[in-house]
Amino acid sequence: MRIQEIASVVRSKNAGPYIITFDVFFADRETYQEVRQGGLLEIASVARAYGVSPNEILDFAYYDFAAAVKFSLRRIVVSGGQGDGDVYGAQQHAPLLDLVVL
Repeated sequence: MRIQEIASVVRSKNAGPYIITFDVFFADRETYQEVRQGGLLEIASVARAYGVSPNEILDFAYYDFAAAVKFSLRRIVVSGGQGDGDVYGAQQHAPLLDLVVL
């Protein structure tokens, strides 16, 4: 199953002008636990989805209390800078949607 099929919220947003943060909230705790224990949503899989080195993934963490995953990436172009096509970072979650996790 892909993230878009099992998550209730998948979003991205700026965490300042140089970093974008991502949140994946799962629809239920059972699915969240399956994904976490399955190890398919990890730093390496996120790095592949975004075409970056795993070293570029910042603060990857599971949050049991929220049944969620959160991580951050440095922006390729500073928010609002020349060539920035998404000043708010709100459309950067798309590569996560098709990531197979179950």
